Amino acid sequence: YNENSLILILGSFPSVKSREVSFYYGNKQNRFWKMLSDFFGMPIDTIDEKKKLLSVNKIALWDIVTKCEITGSLDSAIKNYSVADVSSLLTTAPNIKKILINGQTANKIFTKHFHELSGLAVCLPSTSPANTRFDKSAWLDELEILSK
Repeated sequence: YNENSLILILGSFPSVKSREVSFYYGNKQNRFWKMLSDFFGMPIDTIDEKKKLLSVNKIALWDIVTKCEITGSLDSAIKNYSVADVSSLLTTAPNIKKILINGQTANKIFTKHFHELSGLAVCLPSTSPANTRFDKSAWLDELEILSK
């Protein structure tokens, strides 16, 4: 994120594969990067290209959980977690006008700890390959509204 960010996309906690590559949504089966690439028409073959996509489109990317006990990658395995300081992030990136929350777990944690920010946020279907009910139209609708 930076001071120019207009949209914050908030995930839960990095998967095993994301932790291995030290970057968000590292599991190639996750729909996140392909969906953004298709929408914005930008390549995502490298981490630098992914960072450029985020920067050019003024998107901040963060996780609501900073550390936790977890086995594997499923959100349901997150235990004893610490929460990111979203309020401080919004001070550092004051132009953020919308928070897109990637999935129910991230939304539940966000709402519990940052209820006062709920007016800025919308929960969208998890892009995880474990989400068999993924509907990208909700994501595309929000991105379309925000890109105007």
